[in-house]
Amino acid sequence: MNWDQVEGNWKQFKGKAQQQWSKLTDDDLGRINGKREELVGVVQERYGIEKEQAQKDIDNWLKTQKAA
Repeated sequence: MNWDQVEGNWKQFKGKAQQQWSKLTDDDLGRINGKREELVGVVQERYGIEKEQAQKDIDNWLKTQKAA
């Protein structure tokens, strides 16, 4: 799975992202709109973690996803 697939199918992945990061709001998910850097920033902000940790968490989540 690569990020282009997530971005291209963001509507399908929004729910999966919200399951993974329950602190993300519907507004957050709409603003992210499949953009990886937006997701990094919002995860970092909502969870109070460093950017590098947010990127690592997203990479790990991406590895577990199957194509939509």
